[in-house]
Amino acid sequence: MATRQSLPITAIIDIPYGFARERGVVMLPHEDGSLTVALRDGADPEVLIEVRRHLAQSFDIVFVDGPAFDLHLQERYSIDQSAAGLAGEIGTGEELDALASGIPSAEDLLDSADDAPAIRLINGIIAEAVRQGVSDIHIEPYESGLIVRMRIDGVLKESLRMPARVAPVVVSRIKVMARLDIAERRIPQDGRIGLSLGGKSLDVRVSTLPSRAGERVVLRILDKDQAGLSLDLLGLSGAVEQVLREALAEPNGIILVTGPTGSGKTTTLYAGLQQLNDGSRNILTVEDPVEYAIEGVGQTQVNSKVGLSFAAGLRAILRQDPDVVMIGEIRDRETADIAVQASLTGHLVLSTVHTNDALGAITRMRDMKVEPFLLASSLRAVIAQRLVRHLCEHCRKPVQSDKSVAALLGFDTGTIVYEPAGCAKCNNTGFTGRIGVFEAVRIDATIRRLINDGGDEAVIARHAFVNAPNLGSAARALVKSGQTTAEEAIRISRSEDNDG
Repeated sequence: MATRQSLPITAIIDIPYGFARERGVVMLPHEDGSLTVALRDGADPEVLIEVRRHLAQSFDIVFVDGPAFDLHLQERYSIDQSAAGLAGEIGTGEELDALASGIPSAEDLLDSADDAPAIRLINGIIAEAVRQGVSDIHIEPYESGLIVRMRIDGVLKESLRMPARVAPVVVSRIKVMARLDIAERRIPQDGRIGLSLGGKSLDVRVSTLPSRAGERVVLRILDKDQAGLSLDLLGLSGAVEQVLREALAEPNGIILVTGPTGSGKTTTLYAGLQQLNDGSRNILTVEDPVEYAIEGVGQTQVNSKVGLSFAAGLRAILRQDPDVVMIGEIRDRETADIAVQASLTGHLVLSTVHTNDALGAITRMRDMKVEPFLLASSLRAVIAQRLVRHLCEHCRKPVQSDKSVAALLGFDTGTIVYEPAGCAKCNNTGFTGRIGVFEAVRIDATIRRLINDGGDEAVIARHAFVNAPNLGSAARALVKSGQTTAEEAIRISRSEDNDG
C-alpha cells in the first residue's frame, strides 16, 4: 500500500477553509463520488444554501458535535498538495526578506491565503506531521539534497527528499516563523512557534544547528491538549499508580522520575502536578524548557544567558511560599542539595534524574554528594519508565518464539508472541503509538535503612522488587499480552539482567 506522502490529492471543488471554520460546515471524504457535508452543532442551517450554491451539486448532510467537527476540519484541510510537488516549485531566486514579509497575519496554518511555494511547503510538512502523530521533524541539509525525516513512535523515517538548493529558503522560513535571526548561521539558535491547526493548539519547539552543508533544524511538536493528561491516562499498572498516588499524598519529600531522553518523564510529572493542582496549593516549577503551560501552576524557564540556572531558579521560587515544587532535572550537586533541603523543610519536590532504572537514581544522588541520611529521610518514591511501540490490534500476528528469543526473555521455547504485520488502520507500520513501561520503588522503612547504611543497588533491589515488577518483567508482561513485540522488550530487559 502506498505511504501517505505518495497518495494523490484529488483536485475537486471544496469549501474554503475560512468559511468552513467560521460557519461550522465541512465536506467529508467521499470515495464513491457522492458528496457529504457535516454541519456543526449550533451552526446556522441556512449556511447549507450557500454551500449548495458554491458546490453546484446536491449532497448528503450529517450533524456532528464540536470535537468531531474539529477533527473533520483538521483531516480535510491539513495539506492541499503533495509536499514533494511543492518542493519542486521553490525557485533559486526567492528572496529571504520576501519570506519574512509573506507571513500571513493569521496564526492558523490552514487559514493562510499566501501561495508562496516555500510557505505552503512548510505548512504542509507541519500539518502532515501533526496528522500522523509525529513527535519530531528533522530537516537535514546535505550536498546531495535536503532530507526531511519524521520521528513516529520513536523511530525516524525519511518522508521527503528535495534538491539542495531549497535548503536555505526552507530553513530561513522556519527561522522567521520562530522569530530567530535569519542572518546568523554560525551559532545554534532556539525558538518556538505557536500554531493552530483545525482547532488544535500546538507548540513547536525549534532548534537550529550549523553543519557542513547548512543549518540543520529539528522541530518538536507539542500538543497543548497533552498538558491536561491525568494519572488515569498514563497507562500505569495498578501497583505503580498506587505508589505514585501515595507519594503525591505526602506533605513533603522528594519524588523522582527516571529514564532516558524521550521516555515521557515530563509527561508523568505534569500528570502528577494535575493531580495536586486543586487550588489549595501553591505549585511552582523551574524547567528547561517549559513544555506545556498549566493553568494554576507558576512555571519558570531556565535561562543560562542571565544566570538563571536550576539551582538559582529553585532558590528563588522557595522564597515564593510554595507547597509543591517541580524541578525539570536534578543534574548537579547544588540543585540536589537545595532540593533535599526544600523537602526537609516541608515542601513536596518532584523532579527527574537521568538513570537507567529506579534504584540508579539513589546511586546518582549519592554521586552528587547527597548525604545518605539526608537522602533516606527525604526520598519518598522513585518511578522509572520507558516507552515501547504498541502493536496494532487489528493486524498483529501470533508466532511461536524461537529458542534465542525465548532465552533472552525467560520464556519457554514456543511461547506465543506477536509480530507487526501492517494494515490501513496503522498506516502499514504494524504499530499504533507507544505504551509506557514502568517500575516503582516506594521508600519504606527497610529501604530507608539500607540507603542510610550505604547498601548497594543489588541489595536494595532484592527488597524493592520482591513483590513488584521491575522494567524487564513489566515489558515481558506486555509481550505476553500482545501489546508489544519481543524485540521491544529485549531492548529494555538487557539493562535488567543483573537485577534480583
